[in-house]
Amino acid sequence: MNTYTLSNRHGMKVVVTNYGGRIISIIVPDREGKMQDVVLGFDTPDEYLRERHLSDFGAAIGRYANRIGQGRITVGGRTIQLPQNNGPHCLHGGPVGWQYSLFEVMEQGEDSLVLELTSPDGDNNFPGTMKVRMTYRLTGDNTLVVDYRATTDAPTVINMTNHSYFNLNGDGDSQILNHLLYIDADHYLPIDETSLPIGPMEEVAGSPFDFRTPKAIGVDIEKDDVQLRNGSGYDHNWVLNHPGDMSKPCARVESPATGIVLEVFTTEPGLQVYTGNFLDGSVAGKGGKKYGRRCAVCLETQKYPDSPNHEWAESNAFLNPGEVYESQSRYRFSVS
Repeated sequence: MNTYTLSNRHGMKVVVTNYGGRIISIIVPDREGKMQDVVLGFDTPDEYLRERHLSDFGAAIGRYANRIGQGRITVGGRTIQLPQNNGPHCLHGGPVGWQYSLFEVMEQGEDSLVLELTSPDGDNNFPGTMKVRMTYRLTGDNTLVVDYRATTDAPTVINMTNHSYFNLNGDGDSQILNHLLYIDADHYLPIDETSLPIGPMEEVAGSPFDFRTPKAIGVDIEKDDVQLRNGSGYDHNWVLNHPGDMSKPCARVESPATGIVLEVFTTEPGLQVYTGNFLDGSVAGKGGKKYGRRCAVCLETQKYPDSPNHEWAESNAFLNPGEVYESQSRYRFSVS
């Protein structure tokens, strides 16, 4: 297990470990020019291994990000039972998903890193042997680009994302309720009490889920709303208005405290926003800081949760031999 540092001429740095393809730190300047680490995690790679049951901080998630209902999929006419590691559902590829695998380093440069993984047939009961490649690139305009690519030798499903916990205040342990959030989405997916989307999609208009005009995350998060109760806050998938349009950010987050701005771009149709509702202070992270409730926000670009089981999901999570799964997400940092 090793770490690799990407840097650019502006002093931005991204540290990645080949254990789970995890982003350990993202260091960017604030409005005063002070360098701030804007993601949660641990000080050393070994801590990620020791504390693996606590969180997926910074991890590359696979084979299937988010939840698959009842842990069941039907592929090629065959129903397959996956591990049920989140109540009745399969979450983030199962209890030993790719975030707990050691990737092979294929290429390393000053501003890029290429990782590969072979996932055997039957990995967490998922069918097909998969060859996976992830490329991290840091550009001159303070953008981290993450490319995902995969092939399979048998019909299967795939849905990859990155699970970084962002805190643009830079201190790691303050709440992110002051962060201003924008999401380019007219609809979101409601969930049941087990956090599984129940479909069909609902309009955000007139609800706490309307972020089409930027607002502080904390403005509506405590409202008496059945969906907020089901998620203990925001833990929902937004249906993006312009999927695949990399000229438009699908989301924008800003910290009034530091002026740091994060814009997210993706080729995927959905964005899971999770506001750290289940962090409870039991995790001692960087510098020994206790990560408490809502001290981070996750912006997980992905296909819709449980989409292999729903026609309304409208996002093809299936991959067949001869096809190539490709996905890209960009995280562009600036200051207001």
